[in-house]
Amino acid sequence: MKTFQDLFRRYRRPGDFFIALLSLLFALFLLVNLPTQAPMVDNVGFFSQPAFWPGVAVISMVIFSALHLFGALVSERIPGRMEEVLAWFKATEFAAWFMAYVWVVPIMGYLPATLVFTVLLTLRLGYRGWRWLLAAAGFGLVVVLLFKGFLNVRIPAGEVYQYLPSGPVRSFFMTYL
Repeated sequence: MKTFQDLFRRYRRPGDFFIALLSLLFALFLLVNLPTQAPMVDNVGFFSQPAFWPGVAVISMVIFSALHLFGALVSERIPGRMEEVLAWFKATEFAAWFMAYVWVVPIMGYLPATLVFTVLLTLRLGYRGWRWLLAAAGFGLVVVLLFKGFLNVRIPAGEVYQYLPSGPVRSFFMTYL
């Protein structure tokens, strides 16, 4: 019968040390910046301070991140750590796609940017058939109609909409698309 330690060793991830270190560094960053972000206020009880619960959360994060790092330091090394770290960094590509989308929406407009990015991401993921591209464009159209038309989410109109003929067409595009 296998012990808990045998199971722990078998299923432990090799990037554990790296994520523990990042977690501790982020927690320490939050702790250093806590006094400027959530200051203590005069004439307010200790538990009513705006900084009390954020302080509890950040201090707990520092303690548990330090314990996690300690556990990662004393555990045996297994191969594959850098491969896992590289896999994490590969995922940041999609954060870059999102940041590009956020940057392009005020220029192109919500509808064109959403259609372009849904199709480009579909291609990036390896789906090349016309059905997949049509499904991506349809999804983008539904998202825009849902958010701008049905939910009335206020998203600034794109700069390209200024080149449309003035009147009801431009007004419709700026309001709903």
